[in-house]
Amino acid sequence: MLVIVLLAALSCGDDGGGERGLLHTWKGYSCSVTPERLLLPGPVLQVALGTRHGVLLVEGGQVYSFGELPWKQSHTPEPAKPTLESALSGQRVVAVAAGSFHSGAVTEDGGVHMWGDNSSGQCGLSGLSTVPNPTPVALVDCDTSPPQTVPVLELACGEQHTLALSVQREVWAWGSGCQLGLNVTVFPVWKPQKVEHLAGRCVLQVACGASHSLALVRCLGPQDIHRPPVDKCRQCNQLLYTMTDKEDHVIISDGHYCPLGVELTEDDGSLEAPALTQGLKTSPSEPVLPSHTSTSNSPAPADSFSDPTQDLESEESALSNGAQPASDSDPSAQSGDQVLGVKSSLYPDEQAVKEYLKKLSDNTQSEQTSKASAAGLTSSSSSTLNSLVASCASAVGERVASTYEALSLKKMMTYLPSGVARSGGPVGLMGVVGDNTAERVRQEDSMQAKKSSSTGDIREEEAEGLRRRLSLPGLLSQGRYAVHVLSSSYTLLLSPRLLRKGGRPRMRAVALTPLGGAVPEAQEVFPTLQTEVWSWGHGEDGQLGHGDSLARLQPLCIKSLNNKEVVRVAAGAHHSLALSAQSQVFSWGSNSSGQLGHMESPSTVPRLAKLSEGIRVWDISAGERHTLLLADGDCFRPIIYYSGQQVKEEAEESLAKEPGQQEEGEEEEEQQAGGYTQQPVLLPFCMDLGYVNNVFAGGQRCVALLDRNVMGFIASLHELASAERKFYCKLCNIKTQIIRPLLELESLSSTLGPVAVGLLQILAGRFSLLCHLTGQHAASLTANLRRVRDIKSLLVLEHTGIFLDSYYEYCCAVGNFQVMGGFQTLTKPSLDFFGKSPELLKKLSECSEENPTMADLLVALFYLPTRHLHEYGRLLLKLATCFEVSSDDYQRLQDGCSKFEALVLQLKRKRKDADYTFHFWKSFPGKMTDSLRKPQRRLICESSNKALTLQNAGRFSVNWFIVFNDALVHAQFSTHHVFPLSTLWVEPIPEENSGLYGLKVITPEETFALLASSPMEKTKWLRSINQAVEQALSGAGQDTASVGSESGQKPEPPVSRTASYSFYKDGRLKEAKYDGRWLAGKPNGSGVLKWPDGRIYTGAFKDGLEDGFGEFVAPNKTLNKNDEYQGHWKDGKMHGLGAYRYASGEVYDGSFQDSMRHGHGVLRSGKLNTSCPSVFIGQWLQDKKTGYGVFDDITKGEKYMGMWQDHLRQGTGVVVTQFGLYYEGAFKDNKMMGAGILLSEDDTTYEGEFSDDWTLSGKGVLTMANGDYLEGSFSGEWGSGLKVTGSYFKPQLFDTDKDKTRTVKLGRLCVCAEDKWQAVFEECWSQLDCEAPGRGENLKAWENIAVALATSRQQIEDSPEMLSRSHSRTLDSLEVIPQHEGPITMERYHAIRLYLIQACDTPLHPLGRLVETLVAVYRMTYVGVGANRRLLPQAVNEIKSYLNRIFHIVRFLFPDLPEEGGLIPEPTTLQDKKEPGSSDAPLESPKPGRVVSSSALLLPVLLPRLYPPLFTLYALDKEKEDDVYWECVLRLNKQPDLALLAFLGVQQKFWPVSIPTSLPALGEKQQVLSSTKDACFASAVETLQQISTTFTPSDKLQVIQLTFEEITQEVQSLLKQDFLWSMDDLFPVFLYVVLRARIRNLGSEVSLIEDLMDPCVQHGEHGIMFTTLKACYYQIQHEKIT
Repeated sequence: MLVIVLLAALSCGDDGGGERGLLHTWKGYSCSVTPERLLLPGPVLQVALGTRHGVLLVEGGQVYSFGELPWKQSHTPEPAKPTLESALSGQRVVAVAAGSFHSGAVTEDGGVHMWGDNSSGQCGLSGLSTVPNPTPVALVDCDTSPPQTVPVLELACGEQHTLALSVQREVWAWGSGCQLGLNVTVFPVWKPQKVEHLAGRCVLQVACGASHSLALVRCLGPQDIHRPPVDKCRQCNQLLYTMTDKEDHVIISDGHYCPLGVELTEDDGSLEAPALTQGLKTSPSEPVLPSHTSTSNSPAPADSFSDPTQDLESEESALSNGAQPASDSDPSAQSGDQVLGVKSSLYPDEQAVKEYLKKLSDNTQSEQTSKASAAGLTSSSSSTLNSLVASCASAVGERVASTYEALSLKKMMTYLPSGVARSGGPVGLMGVVGDNTAERVRQEDSMQAKKSSSTGDIREEEAEGLRRRLSLPGLLSQGRYAVHVLSSSYTLLLSPRLLRKGGRPRMRAVALTPLGGAVPEAQEVFPTLQTEVWSWGHGEDGQLGHGDSLARLQPLCIKSLNNKEVVRVAAGAHHSLALSAQSQVFSWGSNSSGQLGHMESPSTVPRLAKLSEGIRVWDISAGERHTLLLADGDCFRPIIYYSGQQVKEEAEESLAKEPGQQEEGEEEEEQQAGGYTQQPVLLPFCMDLGYVNNVFAGGQRCVALLDRNVMGFIASLHELASAERKFYCKLCNIKTQIIRPLLELESLSSTLGPVAVGLLQILAGRFSLLCHLTGQHAASLTANLRRVRDIKSLLVLEHTGIFLDSYYEYCCAVGNFQVMGGFQTLTKPSLDFFGKSPELLKKLSECSEENPTMADLLVALFYLPTRHLHEYGRLLLKLATCFEVSSDDYQRLQDGCSKFEALVLQLKRKRKDADYTFHFWKSFPGKMTDSLRKPQRRLICESSNKALTLQNAGRFSVNWFIVFNDALVHAQFSTHHVFPLSTLWVEPIPEENSGLYGLKVITPEETFALLASSPMEKTKWLRSINQAVEQALSGAGQDTASVGSESGQKPEPPVSRTASYSFYKDGRLKEAKYDGRWLAGKPNGSGVLKWPDGRIYTGAFKDGLEDGFGEFVAPNKTLNKNDEYQGHWKDGKMHGLGAYRYASGEVYDGSFQDSMRHGHGVLRSGKLNTSCPSVFIGQWLQDKKTGYGVFDDITKGEKYMGMWQDHLRQGTGVVVTQFGLYYEGAFKDNKMMGAGILLSEDDTTYEGEFSDDWTLSGKGVLTMANGDYLEGSFSGEWGSGLKVTGSYFKPQLFDTDKDKTRTVKLGRLCVCAEDKWQAVFEECWSQLDCEAPGRGENLKAWENIAVALATSRQQIEDSPEMLSRSHSRTLDSLEVIPQHEGPITMERYHAIRLYLIQACDTPLHPLGRLVETLVAVYRMTYVGVGANRRLLPQAVNEIKSYLNRIFHIVRFLFPDLPEEGGLIPEPTTLQDKKEPGSSDAPLESPKPGRVVSSSALLLPVLLPRLYPPLFTLYALDKEKEDDVYWECVLRLNKQPDLALLAFLGVQQKFWPVSIPTSLPALGEKQQVLSSTKDACFASAVETLQQISTTFTPSDKLQVIQLTFEEITQEVQSLLKQDFLWSMDDLFPVFLYVVLRARIRNLGSEVSLIEDLMDPCVQHGEHGIMFTTLKACYYQIQHEKIT
């Protein structure tokens, strides 16, 4: 045999300097041969071998061919040395492949080039029988629009076909034969086509034999399961499964029969099973799928529920396929070149039916025996029955897990929750292929990993799988199964009737599998181990591995390799190999030359190759009749095993035989060539080769690629990969031989108890995760060796965190189980299982003790994985030594190493803690152990040696203090108390006075002193407790910590911290739970306090009490709603401003004191707070209405404004009603009682005594609207017949009586304005820190304002949505305290005015809050029913009172401000400063100074806000007069300008002759004609109209002044000279302007100005102008039009 060795050596050391890539050849494999050398121009990256030729890929991307190349035009005999394929120069090739007689290459950009024999279309180029040079072949995806070229990752070539794996991980095929897996009938297929059957799956690798194909496919993960199940027959569109609901169970019937001819079950993809006779109901494991042609069917990859991955057909026989149309011996069935036709008649021949039935009912004995020998494989001999029920179950019940097991009635199983069950395969039929199914769940599902204790890992024992038979023969013909679906728990049961038949099933729920592998980010980085192997093509030698020798047209999953974690497949001419992550090799197919590595001949199902124990294979390759395995054993240096045909020198000629030679001939030739290996043989020369990284076989050749060890780097990489593979095998052994059997023991839960079982399941789950991670890492390291061999892609460096966390969590789980005494309680079940001499345990746990106890063995076994961390550290360090110290690589390796070493130390400490704690519990009094022993709890120190005692303890009391990592326990004789560390503060008591070594311990509800026996003890305890507290706070004590959190401890934990605590002592907080900030044992800062009765406080705390802003919710049991308070607190009580919503629907908004309503507040009652039936706004005293208040009774339509006491109206008050009644007078006990005045809408007035609401009683005078009056005593209710005894007067009759006319003076019997809203002002004074108005310090007041603004500013920053931008700008300007001392100049006066305007603009400033409240109460009083004209004088007085009282506050803040009416001197220099041209200089100069008045300063702030209600009152009051005035205005305005001017007696000289036009030509004038209207004095009219748009009297007066100026200007331009008015001339002109201005409520405007005008203005210029306007108003009312 010719062996070629390629040395991809970096240098050959002593012999040959820098040569690389050496080629060695020799014949045979006896020890005596020495290799010759041939040169290659660079290191070889990949080799591909055909029958008589090979292709090499050299670094740099060049491709060389060697061997016989008959397709080259210059057909020479075999060239002596490899020739360059120059057609590929300029292309960078990344992969090569070789078929029997053709080759292919893939370039960097994913392009494919093919050359060689093309007789069957295998080069993908039509019309050529051979392709001499590499030629591009395009893979075009026609499904996309426009069609796109598909880039390719790798190629595989067979004898007559080629497969390509695209970047999208889909398979494309071309060539001839059923091994293409395409739905075609005509061969060859010239144009590459996609293998639709594998579309949508992630294919990892493809391999081609001579006439069969293999694909390594990633299992479907949970993310692929969302496709809808198929529930209708794709051919006749009827339901496949019907469900009938009976009382206690569901009957699922599959009685569907499809009349449409051929059912080609996709399980086998070969053309079998003509439809059966009507009498026989078929029960296919999948819905019938539509056919593209009569002979081939297209499976639907989209329907994951009937997915071939989980078809439950037997691996041994084509049970579900009915009769076979072609027998095995029929030569046409062996050849893939022609395709069989199929009878599509409904009645096939009887023979076929009989065969089908025979196969259905029985499995032949020989197959059984061959199965039994397939050690370690699970085969299920279930028939279609099981398949049906399984796929049926997936379609029924909300994704109920498989009924597969249930139907064989051997076991009952608790299925996984739905999310988990689906993860294994498309349907989630757990347990179909046994062996830890859930292991297939993909890495990503890490959330489930955390819950791994809840999973059930269902495993079938192999033996049981072999014995399983169809248990219910009687049910087959009925075609229905009673399946009881419990939707709530996803458990699948059978109906009770069936259960009784099947005997009592065993219950089992075991967790042993990662339901997600490492951690979320491990998604695509780690190679997947959840794989399946799919095969298709010719199967005459069993090379497809489906348990028969039938051909398959479609890819089909090899069931027995599921869960075997296959990471690589290889195909020889007629045999197949699969390499698992556990370094085992499975082989099947032709074994004519012993190439399978075992003696089964031939093997139709995968079986393990026989290798001596401890040999771990990591690369495989298969030739025509031999197999090469690359492995390592005890040392990590790679060794090569050979299995198969032996080649001797004289056999060389036989290579020349035709490819179509007969098999018998081959066998004879083998006899003469010296036979073949019985099992794999070690090649002796491999030890001298160096570090082999790849082996290749093909035809009769073998090739090995290798590196020479440079600087020890290659050796270290090999050692790392080898160590990881070895470790993974070890972990798998522990899992299958120890952990799983233990978990499956029936006695387990009774022995251990629920807690320990739970912990054991968590432990097993974490072990599985670790195991899985190791497997993935081993696969990744192996791949790295086979390809790049650098440290860039080392996962252990890239994702160190994943490794560290997995080990940390695993170690925590072991510790928790150990602390709870798990290993002790596990002793008995282990002894029962492993027997008295646990050799297996001893071997696996590597325990070195002489006679270890079972518990010690188990502990050693479970702690074993942590030893591997050391290996990581050692090997990373070893790798690091291969690099320059300054390089980045060195740094990365060094960092990785130190991280692992740090974790080793940390886990050692954790193990020590767990040991210490476990021994402590052994000695601890039993009764307390149960309540105190918790899985995560670890002991830190304890005072059993009396090192710590309680101060002032009784003589005989026992006090034992134990510090755990989460609590301090104070144990006494029979009781103990647990103090959580997160709320524990400890401080040393100073020693100088007492001489005692004391520690003070503070907890939320207790404080006690502990005495230590010595200063040493004191510091030890102080340090221990503080360290424990620090760790408890940082979370290091729990499982959550990551590595390194324990290093660099702070000496003392913070005195302020966040923690939660439940109070237990009697008192206000009994059983309440607090969550939030603490300070030295007291809640302090923000937090949440919850009482068991549902009360919740959320907000600020101070010294353990609610203090600051907070929200409080208290449930009201009777109304079944909550009371809610939101506002300020002080010392645990509601205090300050707040809003309280009562469950009854009432809302109180205002001040609180000591949790009572106190101060100013609003109470709204009624269902809807928007239109509440009643509102009270006013003063409260200790929860009662007391003082002045306004009560609006919306239901009655009455409004009361007056004094209150204890919720009752008491004192003087006013009532107005919606019907216009007005009462003012005395109230007593909530009734009108005493002297009062009552007015009705028509001015009828009663003045006298009252006894009840609206009830007259006693002396009084009743005055009619016309002035007549009655005097006497009255009784009765107003408006319902009054009884009167008295005299009647009619004063108008006699002139002498005129003086007796009675005019009732209102406002005497109501609350005077100064007494109103005192609480509001008091609140403002108290905010400025004054007990009474004006009594306080100016400086303190300013400080309080600054604090108020700053705190509210803070709140705004926390929730920015509260304020607009302008608001925050206002706040910015207010932060500066204005200068508030020193003499007041005009400049300072203006500054003060601006400050006040801004202060009143934001409610966060005390003045702003005051103004806001006053506006609210004012509107509350005078809007709605309160809009009564009789209230006008009170409304005006109220505003004046506000001004006085606010002015008082302003003068307190600015003490130098003169009092009302005082003067501010005008600065004399002002004139000089002004520039001569400045317009306001002449205006300013005549003023002697500014008079200070409250109205000038404050009305501009206050009046605009109060204007609407106030003006409404004026309008109501002046209604009659305004109506008269308006009528006159309308009449007079009908006249044109000149007529009106004449009528008003305006002197002719003032009549405008022409007016400016609106035309664009400047300066043009238009004549005033007799018909002109609204043109004269137009600008003055327009100016005067603005009086309605201003608020304050001063603004309105300003408008009047401007109007006068406009008139004057117009007249001056008319007369063209200066001019002084006399009142006689001015008045008519002004009257004209007033008339033309048409101001509707002029009377109201006049009254408002008069009432609120600044007194200092009355006698000045403004005063005279105002008098003129007033005169005009009266003139117009009384104008007689003639």
